[in-house]
Amino acid sequence: MGFKRSWVQIPPARVFKRSATDRGFKSRQLECSYYQTGYETLGRMINVPTTGIAIAALICYTAVSVFAEDRAQAHALKLNQTAFQYAQELISAGHFIADAKGAWGEHRPSADKENEFIRLHGFVEYAKWHLGSDERYPENTKKRYKFPYGDLKNVHRCGLLAARSRAAEYRYHDIEDAAARLIEMISSKKERAASLSSGQ
Repeated sequence: MGFKRSWVQIPPARVFKRSATDRGFKSRQLECSYYQTGYETLGRMINVPTTGIAIAALICYTAVSVFAEDRAQAHALKLNQTAFQYAQELISAGHFIADAKGAWGEHRPSADKENEFIRLHGFVEYAKWHLGSDERYPENTKKRYKFPYGDLKNVHRCGLLAARSRAAEYRYHDIEDAAARLIEMISSKKERAASLSSGQ
């Protein structure tokens, strides 16, 4: 039974040669020779795992950086308590539209309308129409304010549904809970108005 050839690469052995000028044992000169191919093979054996380690380290570094960035954003983006209270006041006063899910794309105010609103009323009033506040950006920038819920006149149920869904996706639980409570307020107001109209 034969043996299989081993895959382990073994560097070539040293070759000792006696000098042609030395015929005796008084003085000997050792000559050491290595084959170039042995070095090349050994180099390939060393470089492959080194490259793999470098790639793995790069992947780990990228993952950690993304995770740290997500955590920083999660800590920076918080529930806008002023906007939440303002939305409650609007719903209590009847300034809401109980539209269906999916209508937010049509009812959401355009960028031009937002800019005109900011020009007339300033960023303080503009902030009241957004349930999220990203503290990484200055107060006088539109980037700071996230999760809009109305058309700058009325609260829209479809806007709250979109805000709740997006907040749940990114795990902004405070904003998700606030949007859910506002949706319940609109449902309660709608049911109460329906019961009053049927009682008459």
